[in-house]
Amino acid sequence: MRFRILVCLSFATSLATAGLEKKEAADLVTKLAAERLTNLKTERAAEMEAKSITLGDKTMPWLEKTFGDAPAGKRSLWISMHGGGNASPTVNDQQWQNQIKLYQPPEGIYIAPRAPTNTWNLWHEGHIDPMFSRIIEDMIAVRGVDSEKVYLMGYSAGGDGAWQLGPRMGDRFAAVAMMAGHPGDMALASLRNVPFAIFCGGWDRAYDRNKLCKEYGEKLDQLQKDDPDGYTHMVRIYEGLGHWMDRKDAEAVPWMAGFTRRTWPKKIIWVQDDIIHERFYWLGVPAASTKAGARITATVENQTITLDGDVAPETILWLSDALLDLDQAVTVKVNGKVVHEGGIERTREAITASLADRPDTAACATAKWVLK
Repeated sequence: MRFRILVCLSFATSLATAGLEKKEAADLVTKLAAERLTNLKTERAAEMEAKSITLGDKTMPWLEKTFGDAPAGKRSLWISMHGGGNASPTVNDQQWQNQIKLYQPPEGIYIAPRAPTNTWNLWHEGHIDPMFSRIIEDMIAVRGVDSEKVYLMGYSAGGDGAWQLGPRMGDRFAAVAMMAGHPGDMALASLRNVPFAIFCGGWDRAYDRNKLCKEYGEKLDQLQKDDPDGYTHMVRIYEGLGHWMDRKDAEAVPWMAGFTRRTWPKKIIWVQDDIIHERFYWLGVPAASTKAGARITATVENQTITLDGDVAPETILWLSDALLDLDQAVTVKVNGKVVHEGGIERTREAITASLADRPDTAACATAKWVLK
């Protein structure tokens, strides 16, 4: 009798610690994501009604228009950043009011946020990233936006923002378009999985914008030549036009609308900006473990994940069957060394943590692995 009891206890323990089956995990993602979004819909209703969010001491209101009649869950979101920058609030307000008129997507919610500051770098200061993340979350939860169809664009100082936020937040966008901005110190390599458009007047000579836009377009040409599965891009330098492009740049909109987000790419190149991010696609890293300029190349081939470059301790792999088969053994290599061979289980804890980090059903991980 004692032997039978021990066997039963052992069997019960193994069941309690076993990972989820694929369908179990998928069903749990659907259930927990719906609960998370329902809660957010209630929590965020007031700020959505006000069309304004506040984080810390920064406030970002927005103007919006709706195009088409896509059903809830299928709507696009277009975030359009105004110009201005190092100018008076009155000038920047005028630029903001103008931005809502510039583009008309075929479908979706088109918003023109007002930058919280009036600085020269008003669209790429550190508070912008979490504010845009919150707007995206709000629009998904409250307005039925599809997380796979979020687009970013900006003109002049807003174009500066597109240059910077495209690489930093590329995993949130289906496509990005930059109009008449300056690239500054942005990292093109991180744009591998997000289509990126460059628009500039051939006579837009201030700060060498015309020359730099042409140069960066050529760099994207080379990146795509070397890596044909990445770096989709479009470049237009309009000869005879200056900083104002007579709205020719509106051709960006149908081009962008042709893309949906590449949520689980098999290859990622992640270069940290001076504004540190802790997640990029299916990679994660604690802020304290990384620094500006740190670069990781991550690839998945069959059941092998390879990480090369500045791979910090505590680097996280947020995994899903959309990326590889979690019913099979997984090999993880870091800078040429095998650090894991075996199963990585789907768990409720991984799903919960992924949704807490980012309430995004399509990007929800079902397994989590941490480099020790």
